[in-house]
Amino acid sequence: MTEADRSMGPGGISDELRPYVDRDEVEGIDRLGERLRAERPFPRAPFRAELRAHLRDRAGSRPAWRPRHLRRLAAAYAGSGLALLAIAAIGLAGAGPLA
Repeated sequence: MTEADRSMGPGGISDELRPYVDRDEVEGIDRLGERLRAERPFPRAPFRAELRAHLRDRAGSRPAWRPRHLRRLAAAYAGSGLALLAIAAIGLAGAGPLA
């Protein structure tokens, strides 16, 4: 396998840019992508542990606020949306208050 074939292979950044990049630029783009991947900073271990604990605690808890009558609220929103659509349809037909 030649070096050009390897750079055109799967997994390189050039794969995402394939229709817009010339063959001559593929190798340079892939080298840049590998360098960016290698030099990518990772969060420190204490931060990762704190974040993991926070996400674990949040996953087990219930949401802080929830409407009491969620179904009524959803029905009211749906009803008002249908009423607005009906008014718009009447207006498009040439009748009604907005014609």
